[in-house]
Amino acid sequence: MKTHILILASLFILTMSCNEKEISTKKNRVTIAHIDTLLNNWHKAAANAQFDEYFKYMTKQAVYIGTDPTENWQLSEFKKFCKPYFDKGKAWNFTALDRHIYFNEDSSTIWFDELLNTQMKICRGSGILIIENGEWKIAHYVLSMTIPNDNTDDVVKIKSVIEERLIDSLKK
Repeated sequence: MKTHILILASLFILTMSCNEKEISTKKNRVTIAHIDTLLNNWHKAAANAQFDEYFKYMTKQAVYIGTDPTENWQLSEFKKFCKPYFDKGKAWNFTALDRHIYFNEDSSTIWFDELLNTQMKICRGSGILIIENGEWKIAHYVLSMTIPNDNTDDVVKIKSVIEERLIDSLKK
């Protein structure tokens, strides 16, 4: 009986330690929970229209790609776009429904994807984090609207008129 209890206790401890992956870099240690919290706080800062708080989570060379095909912003452009929304006290409210976090072999880069509950219904976000000045920061983020496969033809019809003009201008 004692042996069974010891085995179960050992398995429990092993399981708990495996659930929280920790990585080490030369200067940093980070857990999946830390990155999850960072991303949640970033989204909360937008929901609370906290401009400076929101942008502190991004690198100085960050890129944000929005849902519109013209939305490919360097950080300064993205700040200009966002400022009026944050100043009005209402930016956007994204909450993660599902998130996957990955690390490269030497733990110097983190990337993630997430399904988000938004005012646009379910969206997908994906991004890359790197260390800047000793802190993990978002270097690249892509926000996409999801389209159920059964509705793809209908959505293509809706956006075709606008996007045909954009396709023509981008080909030139």
